[in-house]
Formats: sequence, structure tokens, C-alpha cells
Amino acid sequence: MALRPKTPEDRQQALARQEKAQEDVFRREVDEAVRQDRMQSAMRRYGVPALVVAVLLIVGLGGYVWWHGRQVAEAEADAVELTLAMDRIDANRLDEASERLSPLLESDIAGYRAPARMAAAGIALEQGDAAEATRLFDLVAQDADAPDALRDLARLRAVSANFDAMAPAEVIERLGPIAAPGNPFFGSAGELVAMAQIKQGNEDEAGAMFAQIAREDDVPQSLRARARQMAGVLGTDAIDDAQQVVEDIMQGSAARPRP
Repeated sequence: MALRPKTPEDRQQALARQEKAQEDVFRREVDEAVRQDRMQSAMRRYGVPALVVAVLLIVGLGGYVWWHGRQVAEAEADAVELTLAMDRIDANRLDEASERLSPLLESDIAGYRAPARMAAAGIALEQGDAAEATRLFDLVAQDADAPDALRDLARLRAVSANFDAMAPAEVIERLGPIAAPGNPFFGSAGELVAMAQIKQGNEDEAGAMFAQIAREDDVPQSLRARARQMAGVLGTDAIDDAQQVVEDIMQGSAARPRP
């Protein structure tokens, strides 16, 4: 079968397609050259800063991982030392306990630092060093990272350890915020505040404080009984329910072992 000869129109279309294909290739080559030129320009302009930032990010990430690992390791070591120290205290081996506690007194972790200081202060009191005990209790009371309840307890223990050497006004100022109903340490703090008020000659205020302690259900019964007695001595009525008082006395008598 003979092929049909190409017409001038067919040759023109073929040439047009060939020219368009060449233009497309040329355009792609130009685009690629432009992209490479822009990339090279960007690398010349931003390559070094970008490299520095990348290195810093890698170093920073590595530093954080190392720091976090070290923090975890230190926390685990502190936990072990605190546990061992408490074991020594339970065994009444106070000198050994003090050695275990010593590195924890300045720990970066408040969860170990504050309990270690409280324990060390208790040892100091047991050994008759009220000044050192007061210093350690004050450190806990001033530690913003420690739990509020522990700071209140430390404040109470510090004043209790140093009560005789403190001015009554200072006792009242320091314990006033926690010598209030609803605070877990109201009974003990209120008792010290009332004693300071007696020193000042403010017996009416002291009697009112003792009466308030005696009426507080959350205060231990022994402290309520003592407060009721002190309120009576100071001329303040602390009895709202006489029958309840009689029952408390009877229960206390029944609980005592017979000789």
C-alpha cells in the first residue's frame, strides 16, 4: 500500500510541534538554571547562619536530653538518701542520719530539700541545739517552692523551738496567719499565740483564743481540754455544751488503765 505524500500543511505542523518541543526543553533548562542560581545565592547569603542555627538546635536538644537525664538521676539518688536517712532516724542513729541528710539540705529539688531540712531540724532539737533547729525550720518556712502546709508547720516548729527567746509581739505576728479556725495547725499555733498574749498582759484576748480552741472540733481532745482549762483560769467561759464536756471527761477516765 503506497503512503500518501505529505502536504506542505503537514510539514508545517510537524515543524511547529518540533519548535514547541525545543522551546519547552529550553524553558525547562532556563527554569532549572534560575532555580540553581537562586539556591546558590541563598546558600551564599543564608547558608552560614542557617548552619549555625541547625547546630545550635542540635546542641540544645542534646543538652536538654543530658540535663533531663541528670535531673532524673539526681532525683533518684536524693530519694534513696532521704529514705536511708529516715531509716537511721527510726533506728535512733541520729549522727548517721545527719550525714545522710547533709547533701540534701541544699538540693535543687524542693520535694527532697524541704523534708530533709525538717528532719535535720528535728535531729537538732533532739540533740539540744535549738538555734540550729530554728534556723532550719525558718529556711523551710521561707522556701517558696515548698508546699504551703509544710511551710506553715515549719513556721510553727520554729516559733515553738525558740518561744522563750522571742518577743510576744513577734510570736503573734509570725503565727497569726495560721492561728485561725480552719487551718490544720490552728490548735497548736493558737495556743502559742494565747501564751504570748498572756506575756503581753492581754488576758482577755488570750482567754478568747483558748475558748475558741476549746470549741474547735478539729483540734485534738487533749489540746481542747487544756485550752478549756486555761480559758477558765482567765475567766472566759469555753463551755457551750456542759453535757458533752462531762461525756468527754467520762470517756477519758474510762480510757485510762486501772492501777
